[in-house]
Amino acid sequence: MTRFTLPFDRLSLKDLPLVGGKNASLGELARSLPETGISVPDGFAITTAGFKHFLSQNRLVPQISGLIKQLKKQDLDTFAEIGQAIRNLVLEAALPDDLVVAISNSYRALANDKGEACAVAVRSSATAEDLPGLSFAGQHDSFLSVTGVESLLDAVKRCYASLYTDRALSYRIDHKIDHMTVSLSVGVQRMVASDEACSGVMFTLDPETGFRNCVLVSAAYGCGEAIVQGLVEPDEYYVHKGRLAAGYKAVFQHKLGRKHQKVVTGTDATMDTRTVPVPDSLQLRFCLQDDEIIALAETAVQIERHYSDHYGHATPMDIEWAKDAGDGRLYILQARPETVQALVDPAIIIRYRLTGKATTLASGRAIGKKIATGTARHVTDKNHLGAFQPGDILLAETTSPDWEPIMKQAAAIVTDHGGRTCHSAIVARELGIPAIVGTENGTATIRDGDIITVDCSAGETGRVLEGVVAFKTERKDIGETPRPHTKIMLNAADPEQAFQMGILPSDGVGLARIEFIITHAIGVHPMALLELDTLSDTHLKQQIKDRILPFTSGADFFVQMLTEGIAKIAAAFHPRPVIVRLSDFKSNEYAALLGGATYEQAEDNPMIGFRGAARYIHAAYAKAFALECAAVRRARSEMGFDNIRLMIPFCRTLGEADAVLSAMSTHGLKRDIDGLEVYIMCEIPSNVLSVAEFAERFDGFSIGSNDLTQLTLGIDRDSALLAETFDERDPAVKRAITMAVEGAHLSGVPIGICGQAPSDYPDFAEFLVEIGIDSMSVTSDVFFDIFETVAATERALQKTALMEDMVQ
Repeated sequence: MTRFTLPFDRLSLKDLPLVGGKNASLGELARSLPETGISVPDGFAITTAGFKHFLSQNRLVPQISGLIKQLKKQDLDTFAEIGQAIRNLVLEAALPDDLVVAISNSYRALANDKGEACAVAVRSSATAEDLPGLSFAGQHDSFLSVTGVESLLDAVKRCYASLYTDRALSYRIDHKIDHMTVSLSVGVQRMVASDEACSGVMFTLDPETGFRNCVLVSAAYGCGEAIVQGLVEPDEYYVHKGRLAAGYKAVFQHKLGRKHQKVVTGTDATMDTRTVPVPDSLQLRFCLQDDEIIALAETAVQIERHYSDHYGHATPMDIEWAKDAGDGRLYILQARPETVQALVDPAIIIRYRLTGKATTLASGRAIGKKIATGTARHVTDKNHLGAFQPGDILLAETTSPDWEPIMKQAAAIVTDHGGRTCHSAIVARELGIPAIVGTENGTATIRDGDIITVDCSAGETGRVLEGVVAFKTERKDIGETPRPHTKIMLNAADPEQAFQMGILPSDGVGLARIEFIITHAIGVHPMALLELDTLSDTHLKQQIKDRILPFTSGADFFVQMLTEGIAKIAAAFHPRPVIVRLSDFKSNEYAALLGGATYEQAEDNPMIGFRGAARYIHAAYAKAFALECAAVRRARSEMGFDNIRLMIPFCRTLGEADAVLSAMSTHGLKRDIDGLEVYIMCEIPSNVLSVAEFAERFDGFSIGSNDLTQLTLGIDRDSALLAETFDERDPAVKRAITMAVEGAHLSGVPIGICGQAPSDYPDFAEFLVEIGIDSMSVTSDVFFDIFETVAATERALQKTALMEDMVQ
């Protein structure tokens, strides 16, 4: 062994100048990962001393330095020519004999009994990459399934040359890094045979919102290059760190990706990879089993903890992994500090909000939370880069690291393919620009030269909108906001927005509506799912079967989708309370679901018809209600989200209340068992008039101001003719609310409001504070307005009370 090569297990993060960021990290992992069954594949690093020796022996330093002095980013053509000239110098030079001997001996020692047939991955590792403040991800080349000494030596030279790719040169210029001070090491690692298995990336935070209490695992068949290159949309899985630490080994969300193809290694020593189709049967299956996901998540948390201890502060991680088809084991291939969300100040919240409307041209996975407008510019390969102008929106099937110079000039990026860990997404996050990946047809539906708006502000789904659409930006320092005594909670419906909402300094979720989950994630009437096998309409039956794939049981599909939707909201706010309201569809809304017309009767006034508590205990819906209960029970008991509380809507009588509580108990949701609290909506005059009796049965109330106004004033809230008369501030409605608050407090139970009124009318929020309401639950867009209104009202009341005391 010479100074030119070192095995991974002799390296640590202290050796970064000697082996670069990637190899130093691999050495740290090889030495520090506990015995969990997941390890780093064996390998060795060719040190920076070897690279410097190569440059010196071939007298390349003066030549490279002279060419670099001629670089000017403004002239892309000349820039590319100079970069190519430098790379040619490197590729045409010979590796020194002593370096060749060192590499060959280390390779044969690694190969052991496999001899020259040992396949290895050869990866570049620069001294200015994979650092906490500088990722440099994807700037240098790597080669897979390299076999034999000659192929390995060729791959090493190609890695050396990649230190001078256009993208690497451009990146160093932008970050003011002296080209001649950066050195390169090369990692040689035993190849993990993932061709017939899978691989992927995981983050120890949510890469879009910065939510810290989760691990995101992404997976696709074959080599990880399919994910990085954006060729597929991978499967995604979320695990909650806090619940994992508490012993709950549960995946709280699964997302099936579009894995229609995979990248596999070549069949010879050419270092080439190829793309092959994935059979239909495998596309409809998840790559990983839950026990494997949990094992990866546990390892990710251990890695994050180790690096956080090393750096002396919380260090979220970006980790690559692969599964070996031969031994069935999982391996860690790389780990680097996450460099985008980890550097964001959590006290500063910046929100982008559309204020205009437009036609949607395409949609896909949103990267970032911003909005941008510009000219769509189609780019198919590097020959089209010259037409790109600063501020244009890059539109492509997928992007390549070679496009980095123009990606930095783009206002936004839109691609047909890719998931949240593809190259386009990684670069967009680092540049701080919005991107939408995986649109499937964006390049077909958006014309070159069109003016478009890219909207990533509304959760996980991003939209490309036609024309210039108005939007505004709001900036808030939550560290400066005084917290009022009245609890300010949030209304939630869309799980995709949960992580973003969870960052707000709220007291939890006062109303989580499951109707959104049923409509968008499920889309089928629950009774049609339960009776799928006996449906007489063959066309409807096939529609439902297609909808629920890969599930074969309609009931399992409903419970899984609802469980994961509820769990994601609960995960975003844990340990703050999340009050989940059980379904409150009206019969006409249920009828609009797939198969719903078969089970719902037409009602003249659905608002006061077959809804809420009465539906749960009726023979026509009782079995479906059992599915709702099963979903909540799984989220609470199996996933550990003990912050979930339940709420019963539209409960007309005490008899209904008793019957619903009894049914819930039968389905494993008994009040006061395992800390379960059950609330009731206060939205019917009977709830107000019998507030004391209802308080004996429930843990609290939440006022639904829309229905309470409707039923107090006798106005159909959907009537356009009576819209001007419908007003929650009517004296009769305010009196009913005051009676409810006073009655709840006399009974010793909390009462809040989750209706729209305080969001629409600041004076109504002031009224609620004056009568002593315990909490207000509002939409996220008005959260800070309500927060400040309530705080100011409380201060005014305290001042008035103080003055009255002084007078007395």
